[in-house]
Order: sequence, then structure tokens, then C-alpha cells
Amino acid sequence: MTRDRDEPRDLDTTDRSLLAAIQEDCKQSLAELGQQVGLSAPSVLERMRKLEEAGLVRGYHAHLDARRIGLDIGAFIGVGIDHPKRIAAFEKELVQIREVLECHHVTGRHTLMLKVRTENTESLHKLIQQLRELPGVARTETMIVLATQMERTTLPIPAVDEKPTKRRRS
Repeated sequence: MTRDRDEPRDLDTTDRSLLAAIQEDCKQSLAELGQQVGLSAPSVLERMRKLEEAGLVRGYHAHLDARRIGLDIGAFIGVGIDHPKRIAAFEKELVQIREVLECHHVTGRHTLMLKVRTENTESLHKLIQQLRELPGVARTETMIVLATQMERTTLPIPAVDEKPTKRRRS
């Protein structure tokens, strides 16, 4: 039986330690990673290959400072879509808009919540206009980020769960 890439994979302590380590610094050498998790460099390479094949590691990226590269405005845009059948077409169009960093289907007043980055308020205004012109958009609501106290790029890796002990009935 083959495992579906979307199906959760059983991870041992070593896998979890490797995932945590590469999230902190993916530029570490295989030898450095091996030291942290108690494996040789070839063993780390093999583990990493399996984690990639299973879809747990989807890429290796640099985390850039948006402001220092000229993207000073961060915002969240709630988008209301007029009919559920139009969501897929809207999402397909979003892929072409570079300023849209994330798109989430959400509960509540909005159908979708977008995370965006633009140069300034003028470029944000143009982006909002562009979004409003897409088929299916009934409304938008924009919330500009004034300050960010915390923004994580790493996922919390849970510890290996111990198997629950079966209780005996008395």
C-alpha cells in the first residue's frame, strides 16, 4: 500500500529534530545536522530525501525583510465572493498577483482572507482595485498592519506521542 502525500506520516524523534533544525537554519551542512541528531551525514541525507518525498519538506527558502526591500505596507484583505462556484476561478487569478502572499478560505463574514505586501498606500489602493475587478468579488475589507510584534515562519513540531495505555475495567 502506498502512502498518499497528503496523509500524515509517522515521524520519529530524529525526523522531528531534523525538521526543527532545518526550520531554524536550512543552510547547515549535513554534518552539522548529523551532530545535532546523532546521525552520519549520509544518514541525514537519506532521511531528508524521504521527508522531501513524503511532502513534509516543500522547499528551502530565505526569509527576507520586507521593509528593507521596499515593501513597507502589510495588510490583510477579507474578500467576499458572491457565489461559491466562483471561488476557484478567483483563487486561480490570485496566483498571478505577486503582492498576494497568502490566501485562506475562512469562516465568518469573509469568504477568503488574503495577506499582502505592497510598496506604499498607493500601490495597496491599486491592488485593492485590481482585486475588486476580479469576477465574483462582492466586497473587500482591508486591515493595514501598523506594527508586527511577532511573525513566525517555523511550525511547532510536536514531540512523539507516547502510546496511550489501555485502562482495565474493574
